[in-house]
Amino acid sequence: MQEKAVSFSIKNWADDDKPREKLVQKGSFVLSDAELIAILIGSGNRDESAVELSKRILASVGHNLNELGKLTVNQLKKFKGIGEAKAVTIAAALEMGRRRRGEEAQKITKVSCSRDTFELLYPLMGELQHEEFWIVYLNNSNKVIHKSQLSKGGITGTLVDVRLVLKQALDLGAVGIILAHNHPSGALKPSAADKQITQKLKKASEALDIKILDHIILAQHHYFSFADQGIL
Repeated sequence: MQEKAVSFSIKNWADDDKPREKLVQKGSFVLSDAELIAILIGSGNRDESAVELSKRILASVGHNLNELGKLTVNQLKKFKGIGEAKAVTIAAALEMGRRRRGEEAQKITKVSCSRDTFELLYPLMGELQHEEFWIVYLNNSNKVIHKSQLSKGGITGTLVDVRLVLKQALDLGAVGIILAHNHPSGALKPSAADKQITQKLKKASEALDIKILDHIILAQHHYFSFADQGIL
């Protein structure tokens, strides 16, 4: 006699195990990342519940939601039980989260510490697969006048035009500058080239009475601050 297939659909779980009901009764903050993803996909496969499948997907990216957000639809579809519809749902939800963080960053109008710079720029460059160099221009109250991408390069590096940086600072009437670039490799340690361009910009800006306040290296959800480390 053939055994009846076991259903791992969330609707067949006990009430205490249903992440949807838990969210309604206790709030979304009590759910684990896996449970939130399970709500998105609704069901697992013949061998795994939605939560178990979600845990396996998260484990593949080191339980890092930023890394999960980088997976393409085709990469997500490689997991048994994840078809195109579920993959698109996961990708869309993570993109909404990224955009929400971007809107929060827009509220930062004054930089008082390196963390402010990180929060300001992370939505723009924190998850990129290529390297970019950005400049934040500040007035004498450390309020953000303007932020702009200076250059965009491959994963091995990017070019920085010192004259362009200072020209824009003068045009904007900025008295302070914060340099920032990302390391797609995830490494936080500044390279010799990173240190060299920092000193080059610092020396050139001093002649115009413009201060280089910091140089931030973003690497996924971490950052390195030249100012905090005392090497500016």
